[in-house]
Amino acid sequence: MPFYRDHIYPQLVKVLGDPKPIREVRERIVPLAEGRVLEIGVGPGVNFVHYDAVRVTKVYALEPNAGMIRLAERQRRRTTVDITFIGLPGEQIPLEDRSVDTVLSTFTLCTIPGVVEALRGVRRVLKPSGKLIFFEHGLSPDPRVRRWQEWSEPIPHWLFEGCHVTRDIPSLIEQSGFRIEQMETAYLAGFPKSWTHCWWGTAIPHDDNAHLDPR
Repeated sequence: MPFYRDHIYPQLVKVLGDPKPIREVRERIVPLAEGRVLEIGVGPGVNFVHYDAVRVTKVYALEPNAGMIRLAERQRRRTTVDITFIGLPGEQIPLEDRSVDTVLSTFTLCTIPGVVEALRGVRRVLKPSGKLIFFEHGLSPDPRVRRWQEWSEPIPHWLFEGCHVTRDIPSLIEQSGFRIEQMETAYLAGFPKSWTHCWWGTAIPHDDNAHLDPR
């Protein structure tokens, strides 16, 4: 439904996607970004005002939804950070290999259909010395909450354009060639508990040569 996707869904995310507990985490993790940054799934641009303009030289804002971009354009005017919107014309992120210092993903990995392939694309554009900053929601460690997640998943999947509340995001990050450096987890926001189990932290690319004998 293009009308829902391009008009109603962006407004829904704008209204519901940044309550105080989530905004407080954004305020802590987004300033960790530095250098050339790729933000995947920028949505209505709520992260833009939290970038440190002294540490960040450029932000490539990847967002395929035209309605989201219209909202994010307003947020771009609230910051001095150099932000350029980029689309997703094919299956690959339209940036060169090893060209960014930081990748930021907030509440995006739950919706991408081929999430492991997307994360491998993130790893491709990230410098070996770079980092992935993530803030995502998904699979609860509590079996009772998991049952509710499995039962209710069709609702957020429809409301939020393919959102999965049963994904184990840290495992998917590690499967995609990253090592998680640090991570926190909690239930956040005034939504159903089954939709708000969150993780946030940083991950770095695995060293492809780590298995080699250094001698």
